[in-house]
Amino acid sequence: MTHGKEVKIALVGILGLFILFVGMNFLKGLNTFSKGDVYYVSFDDVTGLASSSPIYADGYPVGTVRSIEYDYTHENKTRVEIDIDTKMRIPKGSSAIIDSDLLGNVRLNLLLANNPRERVNPGETIPGSMATGLMAKAATLIPALEQMLPKLDSILISVNTLLANPAIAQSLENIQVTTNNLTHTTQEATKLMSSLNRQVPGMVDKANGVLDNAQTLTGNLAKVDVDATMAKVNATLANVQALTDKINSNQGSLGLLMRDASLYNHLNSTVSNADSLLIDLKSHPKRYVHFSLFGKKDK
Repeated sequence: MTHGKEVKIALVGILGLFILFVGMNFLKGLNTFSKGDVYYVSFDDVTGLASSSPIYADGYPVGTVRSIEYDYTHENKTRVEIDIDTKMRIPKGSSAIIDSDLLGNVRLNLLLANNPRERVNPGETIPGSMATGLMAKAATLIPALEQMLPKLDSILISVNTLLANPAIAQSLENIQVTTNNLTHTTQEATKLMSSLNRQVPGMVDKANGVLDNAQTLTGNLAKVDVDATMAKVNATLANVQALTDKINSNQGSLGLLMRDASLYNHLNSTVSNADSLLIDLKSHPKRYVHFSLFGKKDK
């Protein structure tokens, strides 16, 4: 009975150790019972990579890192043993990179080549390298930032000196006064616009009255018989033309007077004689008129 108990205790201990081993590998991401294909990746630098680190292909998990073998002689590169799912076919020409996210999680990414005819066989070695991701780029920016810090410090000192200048405060005060004036002007403009809005109805009524008068005038003009008026104007012009023709001809008194020079000269002479007669009559009236109560005397 004693030996039976000891055997049971030993079996329980062995089972416990086995469960502990499997659990530790599971926590590390290693599947103890997996039968994946083993490949190797050579690196110059494996910073951040560790056993049980996940392996991704196109963002999908396809395996884990089994172990890392460092070459202490520095004759060869560091070799990483990886376990890849048996369904995964790695085209020839593919490579692997060590990548990390912002939280510091490190993983191995397989960069699959476009080669459907040839493949990397299990047990062969794949070239690897470090990814120049965001963190690597940030590391390269640190020296540039260190060079910029003195310049930034100098700029901040200049800004502080500028802000401490009393002229800046005076300028700000002037800007505030200008803003207040603009506010007052805006209020006055608002009042003016309100007044104009009140006056606009009256102006509109006057404009409507003017339009009504213009419409009435247009209506009156439309009622005028333009054809009859133009006929009368044409008749008047015809009469004037006939009168002008008669004057220009030798017919009629006006025509003869204007066209006959001898008639003009006779009339001119007659008028001159009549004028002389009137002058003599005024000067010697007794020569032409004789009145006597006792009879005419002989001269």
